[in-house]
Amino acid sequence: MEMKRLSGGNLRAAGYDEAARRLVVELTSGTYEYAGVSRDTWRRFASSSSPWSYFRDNIEEEFAAKRVR
Repeated sequence: MEMKRLSGGNLRAAGYDEAARRLVVELTSGTYEYAGVSRDTWRRFASSSSPWSYFRDNIEEEFAAKRVR
């Protein structure tokens, strides 16, 4: 999975597997996987002018996280 560098808050990078609907987010505290994330959510997150705010409001609170690293 290709990771896209993101900045702001605790974000370092994120990547998306469309076939598995799986989002991987690398934070300063570790790397987390979110299942069931739509392509549209990924697109909005990756292109947001404030990805940290988008992550906190639309991903962190909506999807269960599994720590992978």
